[in-house]
Amino acid sequence: MKRFAPAMVAVSAAVAACTAGGGAGSAVSGVVSRGKAIEVPGLAALNNGGGAKVLAVSCASAGNCAAAGHYTDGRHHQRGFVADERHGRWGPAIAVSGLAALSGAYSADVVSVSCGSAGNCAAGGNYTQLPNIVVPIIVTERGGRWGKAVALPGDSQPGDGEVNSISCTFTGNCLAGGGIAGNNEYFYVGDGFVVQQQAGRWGPVRLVPGLRALEHGSDPQIVGSYIDSVACPSAGNCAAGGDYTNRCMCNHAFVAAERNGVWGTAIDVPGLAALNTGGNAQVLSVSCALAGSCAAGGYYASRDHSIQGFVVVERNGVWGTATEVPGLAALNTGGNAQVLSVSCALAGSCAAGGYYTGGSRHRQGFVAVERNGVWRTATVVPGLAALNKGGGSAQVLTVSCAPAGSCAAGGYYTDGSRHRQGFVAVERNGVWRTAIEVPGLGALNAGGSAEVSSISCSLPGSCAIGGFYTDRSGHHQGFVI
Repeated sequence: MKRFAPAMVAVSAAVAACTAGGGAGSAVSGVVSRGKAIEVPGLAALNNGGGAKVLAVSCASAGNCAAAGHYTDGRHHQRGFVADERHGRWGPAIAVSGLAALSGAYSADVVSVSCGSAGNCAAGGNYTQLPNIVVPIIVTERGGRWGKAVALPGDSQPGDGEVNSISCTFTGNCLAGGGIAGNNEYFYVGDGFVVQQQAGRWGPVRLVPGLRALEHGSDPQIVGSYIDSVACPSAGNCAAGGDYTNRCMCNHAFVAAERNGVWGTAIDVPGLAALNTGGNAQVLSVSCALAGSCAAGGYYASRDHSIQGFVVVERNGVWGTATEVPGLAALNTGGNAQVLSVSCALAGSCAAGGYYTGGSRHRQGFVAVERNGVWRTATVVPGLAALNKGGGSAQVLTVSCAPAGSCAAGGYYTDGSRHRQGFVAVERNGVWRTAIEVPGLGALNAGGSAEVSSISCSLPGSCAIGGFYTDRSGHHQGFVI
């Protein structure tokens, strides 16, 4: 897939509220489990080519959720799918419809999903058409029925690009963001765009104001911008973050905000220029508790080109100064750290997660919390080192905070057999509990490669998880719990 402004990682940036409702749970190290990981019903029947993953989950209310991702068909083409949970029971995965009519799509992916209410969701991603043009798509669910995928236009026809993040506030009101470069297959950079859904109707693709001015250049094959994450706490009040490339081929991070339906001018993340002396920065995740009260995280490059993780907070509509996550530099002795996910439950109460590189040069997972507007010291996820017996990589890929303030984190670690396993950990009152392997996932993961790709919570101790594992035949399969 083409990427229109250089980035070091591709992470699904949308983390929507979700819960797995009902049923008596068993407490394990502070994690309440209502059941075991299961393969998404019906996905195996679609996944004839053996390459399925859940990349995003979102729930509108307890037991009413959606999951999205991709599978591989019998012709070894990647296809997008969606699945719904209703009243605590997951229905079958269905292939995203309408792709065959979109100029002969032979590959597709759905990377983000968000639900405004039960049975009313939106998902976004891309499809690929010959001769290797990647086109952004949106698919909408109304009243429990998923519609056909719609391609977003470039200059005058479907254009090279992708939808990377979607956020819905209530039924029929959503925002999608990504990058789009027109209809030239040779463009490897593009423009950060947003497209708004109001009262169930998607509006036109709009470029974020001010991004081209930040790029300081005129050659569309050198400069460009890209939105990695959007978040909307209420209709017409949203935030977006990503990166842009200027004429020196340096990468810079930006944020932009919509207030009462009007987008303001995109700005460099305040204070990041002083940190980003190595010229490589990006916002990977944005989350908002209220209009004008948001947080963003990502990475920057220092003068010695080591990569460091940062956070920045918006208060009363004004973005503050970006700071390195407190304590992360002390952990990051290997010189490669990133904030991959942020989530805010209340104004001034957020969580961040990602990875750093220790002396062994392997990635290790960290979490940090903000309480009363102050970011606390980043810590290794408690218990993760004990799980990570193989001494290999471990990462926090996703965090989610419930409105009441508690959070959860998920990702992967390397066990004693050097197999990758998925984990989850929860936070209560600012204290992270011991990480555990996702219940039931080890039994599914006979092939030895699994991870939690998306986790989201709407109530303390009430969360849903999505990701993938590898079966005995070495094929990737998608799971939910």
